[in-house]
Amino acid sequence: MAVPGRIAPETAVGTSADDSERIAEAMVAYQAGDASAFDRLYAALGPVLRRYLQSLARDATRVDDLVQETFLQLHRARRTYDPTRPVVPWALAIARHVFLMECRTRRRKGDLDAAELDLSIAAAGSGHDEAVIARERLQRGLSGLTPGTRRAVLLHHVQGWSFREVAQRLGINSAAAKLRASRGMHALRSRLDKTDGPDEHQ
Repeated sequence: MAVPGRIAPETAVGTSADDSERIAEAMVAYQAGDASAFDRLYAALGPVLRRYLQSLARDATRVDDLVQETFLQLHRARRTYDPTRPVVPWALAIARHVFLMECRTRRRKGDLDAAELDLSIAAAGSGHDEAVIARERLQRGLSGLTPGTRRAVLLHHVQGWSFREVAQRLGINSAAAKLRASRGMHALRSRLDKTDGPDEHQ
C-alpha cells in the first residue's frame, strides 16, 4: 500500500540524453553477452545508482554495499530487461528493491528505532526538496500514533511482514495485528491530509 507523498524512483534521479544513450548501449551489449560491456555500464550507470541510493541511505559505507548489491541483482535480472524501454527506471526499481530488502533485514535484526525514517524515505523515494517535506510530514504523522499502532504500521506496511508475523512480534493475535495496522494507516493518512502547511503541528 503506497503512502501519500511518494516520488517514483524513475523521477528521483535525472540523467542527460547522452548518459541515457550510453547506458542503454552498454546494457544491450551486456545483455547480449559482451562481458566487456559491464565496465562501460558500471561507469555510466554507477553514479546514477549511487546518487539515488545516497538519497535513501545517506551512509557512505551502506551506499557502497547497496550499489554492489544492485549491480549483482541487475546481473541476475539482465535477461528480463526490455531493450525497447529506458534502462534507468528499470535499474532504479532494482535499487529501490535492494534498499527496501536491506531495510527489512535490519528491522528483523531488531534495529527498529530508525524505522520511522525508513518509512519516510521509502515513501518519498528521494532526497530532494519534495522528499524532505514528505519525511517531515510522515514523522509528524507517525509521532501522533501510539507506539503499538506505529510499530504495526511499520512492520506490515514498510517491512512487508505478514499479519501473522506482526502478531507474533507484538504478542497479539493476527486479527488484532490487522486491525491495528489498518487503523494506523487510516490515522496516518488523515494526519498527512492535515499537514500540508509547514507551520501546522499535530
